Order: sequence, then C-alpha cells, then structure tokens
Amino acid sequence: MRPRIIVSIAIALMAAPAAAQLGLPGVGETLSRVTGSADGLVEGVVRTSRNSIEVLAAARTDRLARLVRDNRQSMEFDADAQPARRGELLLEGPDQADIEHAEQAGFTVIARENFDDLGLAVVRLAVPRGLSLAQAERRLRKLLPDATISADQLYFSSAAPARAAAPGPAGHSGAPASALSVPIGVIDGAPGASIPVKSIRGFATGAPLASDHGSAVASLLQQAGATDLFVADVYGTDPAGGNALAIVRALGWLLSREVRVISISLVGPHNPVLAGAIAAVQSRGVVIVAAVGNDGPAAPLSYPASYPGVLAVTAVDGRNRALIEAGHALHLDYAAPGADMLAANAAGQWKPVRGTSFATPLVAARAARAVSGRGAQWQATLDSEARDLGRKGPDRVFGRGLICGTCRRTM
Repeated sequence: MRPRIIVSIAIALMAAPAAAQLGLPGVGETLSRVTGSADGLVEGVVRTSRNSIEVLAAARTDRLARLVRDNRQSMEFDADAQPARRGELLLEGPDQADIEHAEQAGFTVIARENFDDLGLAVVRLAVPRGLSLAQAERRLRKLLPDATISADQLYFSSAAPARAAAPGPAGHSGAPASALSVPIGVIDGAPGASIPVKSIRGFATGAPLASDHGSAVASLLQQAGATDLFVADVYGTDPAGGNALAIVRALGWLLSREVRVISISLVGPHNPVLAGAIAAVQSRGVVIVAAVGNDGPAAPLSYPASYPGVLAVTAVDGRNRALIEAGHALHLDYAAPGADMLAANAAGQWKPVRGTSFATPLVAARAARAVSGRGAQWQATLDSEARDLGRKGPDRVFGRGLICGTCRRTM
C-alpha cells in the first residue's frame, strides 16, 4: 500500500476518538466503520512502520485543523495555534485597572469567577468584534504585559482506536481487586448507568452525559477496587467541552468532595489558569494522575501530565511493549496496561480499548491504595510496586516501571 494511503487512513483513525469525545455527529459510526475494516492496517502502521512517528504527528495536525474547521462557531485557534473556545479570553487575578484597560480596548467582561478553594479569580473576556482569537490575545498581551492571559484551550481524551471486540462473553484475567474506600475523583465524560459512582456533576452544556470514554475510565477504576468515585463531566454536549475553565471548575468541586486522588485521562497544552488550579489542589495533599496522550513522541508536551508533581502515565500492550503512539511529558512516572484489554462502554458492554487513557485509572487506583496505607510515604509504596522495564532504572519510555501489570481484564 502506498505511503499516502497509509497516512490518510491513520489520520482518519487518530482523528475519530477526540472528535467522538466532543460529541460531533456521526463520528461514532465513522469510527466503527473505519476500525472494523482496517484494524490490521492500523496495527501494521502503529507497530512496524518506520514513519509511524511522522504519521502520528501529521495525524494530530490534521485532526486539530479539521476539528476547528468543522466547529468554527464554537472554537478557533489561539495565538499558540491551540484549539480553544471561540471569542473568549481568560484573565487571571486582574486588578480593576487591568479590566478597565481591556474594556477601553474593546474587550467585554462576560463573567467573573472566584474559585475560593483554589485561590483563583478569573475574568472571562469577549474579544472585540472583527478580531480573531489569536489577534485579540496578542493585542491584550501587548496592552497588559504583566497580566496572566490565556485562551480557554481545549483538552482531549487520551484514547486511540482498538480492534473490534471478539464475540462471546467477557472474562477476567484475575478477580476484581479488594474494595478501596479512598475517595477518587475523575475528570472526563460521565459514565453509563451500569457503572455506579458516588456522585456525578456536570461542568459543560448538556452534562452529565454518559460517554464511552468516561465509562471506560470509571469501569477500570471500579475493577481496580475503587468504590467511592466522584466524576466531573467536562464535556456534555458542548463541542468546545473539555476546556481549561471547565477542568478548573471540576478541580474545585472535587476538592470540596475531599477526594485524595484525581484521575485525568485528558491532554492539551500548558494553560496558566489550569496550572494554578493543579498546584492549588496539590497543595492540599491531593495526588493527580494524568495521561501522556496518544499523539506520539513528536507531539507537543502533554498537560496536565507535564505539571510538576503530577503522576505522568504511559501505556504498554499485552506483551509489556510501550505503545508507539504514546505521547510524552516533561517527566514520566509510570507505565500501566493500556492495550489488549477490555473496559466498559456507556451501555455497560466490555469492549477492547487502547491508549494511555486506560493506563491512567489503573495507576490512580494503586496510588489511592498507597495513600490509604502509607500516607505521606505513598510514592515510596508505588515505586516499590513498579516493575522495571526497558533499560535498568527510570527511563523516558516506561518511567520508574510498570504498575498494576496484572490488572488487565481480557476476553
């Protein structure tokens, strides 16, 4: 098969999961049709192609361009060429003089939001008519050089296509883990009704709304023994769901629920408002576990996984080989199973999944168990559990080793 055809199919496959998570019409049907007919090709591209890293990088660029183009009424690129909510900028902790200068320049205050538990105050500004988001952001930065300014950037699920499920009932590679009473937070889509959780709250239009991705993450936590799950749905039906401000709101709510660990299987760019919220939650002793994404090692750094102190998680397949599509962060802590495994969809059916999204809840569950048993020494417990893979010692492929290697549920 010619390289151009391989690239085109790989791009289509890599584009579908993120778009599906955003609730775009017809994507689920497209994904099912493409993966059903070409999963052998995908395996070949992902595992053996010498150009696979370049393919993944091209797939990401194409996916984001098409996503913004197809949703131009709700999103556009910001000054850093990242997808963001259309026509809106965030001004963190501004004084009244900053707001007045912005208004004099044609910006309009949409709302002021105070996150007292996080120590954050954010003003949402509508950009002046006739300016693109990127133009407005550059103008505001020039006008207020000392202010913390960002777009409301978007974050996407860390899942990739998996092969179609084989017929027959699902089985277990092992019994479910013993119950874990430590409260765990999840920032994602909402799980289906068949997956019991302690509480669900929506932070986007139409949320909470059951999604396959959110269901998979919650089901893996449940299978790992989590019984007290608090789920924040940051997607709902909003095409620009999964934005930085929604995640910040979710973090504030989860902090009020006194969770000890938060699992985030989403990736996106550095955002100063989100960074401040992450740091505030960590200062309260909460452990945050995040995926490194699936856009390949040539993709930009993944956040929130790259923030200091966040446990950055990559994934391995059934033979404990690193997924070639795994992204990267400023640091890497652990690997966990993320392929050749099953997780529940929104309908409660256990289906094949693939991606760093699904390694993340397994590490989060083990982190919660360590927190419950060792308190401040929880990371030493995790490190003692980690099985060294690859070259000896910590590395940029597997981090400090494989966690929960026997947690994979299979047919």
